[in-house]
Amino acid sequence: MRFSDRYPIIVTARKNEARDFWANRLGFEVAFDSLWFCLLVAEGGTASIAFMTPDHPSAPPGPEVFGGNGLCFEMEVEDAKAAYDELAGRGLPVTYALTDEPFGQRRFGFTDPSGLWVDVVEQIEPKAGFWDRYML
Repeated sequence: MRFSDRYPIIVTARKNEARDFWANRLGFEVAFDSLWFCLLVAEGGTASIAFMTPDHPSAPPGPEVFGGNGLCFEMEVEDAKAAYDELAGRGLPVTYALTDEPFGQRRFGFTDPSGLWVDVVEQIEPKAGFWDRYML
């Protein structure tokens, strides 16, 4: 099977706020926008995300309004400190401060208007021996 794109659709009554957040704060481009649905694409097509209102006329059966639990959007960057400084400098409300994790990530996080947790990560060397207990 060949895909032309892959993206999550977050069902939320706050579609416009989420669209504006991802476009204005995170630099995603609005590829499509209507009253019920918007698709945003990161620079170079490296990621896509969509938001849909609960009353979308063509909604597939099943998706309930997103309540903020059980989903994390990972955004991997080359330099998490630079990304943190840039986004915090723009007034982004970071709720998980820049941290070097012992398992090998430098990261920070925040929540978008739909309640989606966004985790910005840079891969770094893990603390010596951290993974030993998890490997066979």
